[in-house]
Amino acid sequence: MPELRHLAGRVWLYPYDPDPGNVQGGVAVIARDGGSVLVDAGNSPDAARRVAAAIEMAGLPAPRQLVYTHHHWDHVWGACAWPDVEIIGHRAGARILAAEARRPWSHRYLREQVEAEPRLGPSFRARAWAMPSWEGFRVLPPHTEFADVLTLPGGIEVRHVGGGHAEDSAVVAVPDEGVLLVGDSFYPPPLHLREPDDGYDLPLLRRLLDEMPSGPYDWYVDSHGEPQRADTLRELLARPSA
Repeated sequence: MPELRHLAGRVWLYPYDPDPGNVQGGVAVIARDGGSVLVDAGNSPDAARRVAAAIEMAGLPAPRQLVYTHHHWDHVWGACAWPDVEIIGHRAGARILAAEARRPWSHRYLREQVEAEPRLGPSFRARAWAMPSWEGFRVLPPHTEFADVLTLPGGIEVRHVGGGHAEDSAVVAVPDEGVLLVGDSFYPPPLHLREPDDGYDLPLLRRLLDEMPSGPYDWYVDSHGEPQRADTLRELLARPSA
């Protein structure tokens, strides 16, 4: 079973799955007296339980708050396996998740949706692999919604940035540890919505590097890649193709 990786100070990471077909992003844990803050829920209840076991093994406080970086399934479908947490998310994502919660999720429903719209195939097959059982499964909208910025105890900042990947994308800053958790915010749109010319949102990436309050940061952590130093990202943006 994967273990938590210590990044900086009170910030720990549960690793993402490098197999893109599995669509399991990393989960961050910000240790805090009175209960840790979890950033994203895992792509399924099974994944959430693996993260919970890793948190216990590391001796960290159990999560009391869960922040969604955005509404996509691989970031929220594990939420129903996190009892006694306050779920926090942007209000635009809350509306979407309220509608998602009413859909009759099952393997049969996934097949029917792919038959109707084949471009959903990669995403919906990954959902099927992640969900061996649907017993007790629920999509959970956030309990607490925010519009622009929300500051949590311990100086943790949740900030809406939007972007082409998801309108509700938010980043989570831990300024005292020099860490910015950026989710999928600068990624292209999801595959079923992506056009041939769509790529990384480089203007948004520049904003994350240069315009974020309490920055710059030592570490920039996206959900499906390795943590990056600021100078590495600046080198990427300085290339002619960027």
